[in-house]
Amino acid sequence: MASQSQGVQQLLAAEKKAAERVAEAKKRKARRLKQAKDEAQLEIEKFRQERDRQFKEYEAKHLGSQDDAAIRIKNETHEKIAAMNKQVATNKDMVIERILQLVNDIRPELHTNAKKA
Repeated sequence: MASQSQGVQQLLAAEKKAAERVAEAKKRKARRLKQAKDEAQLEIEKFRQERDRQFKEYEAKHLGSQDDAAIRIKNETHEKIAAMNKQVATNKDMVIERILQLVNDIRPELHTNAKKA
């Protein structure tokens, strides 16, 4: 009977040892997964930063910066305003003369509806 009790004790000890090994293996696996996730996150962040840098270089090379676009638009606006002011200055006298002519040359006539009545 003592040998059976001793065998059961050995079996329970072996079972306990196996459970501890399995638990330790699960912990190692969880640590490795967490480490791999962290490394992947760092790699993704590096990749994102690199692509963002490349995009900004491309944008600056092909489209110019926002300041350049703002300056270009401002210059175009000033040119258009100057052209309009020049056009106003050249046609101002003619327009005023035409308006005065229309105001002064009034020909009284009956309205078409009043003629029929």
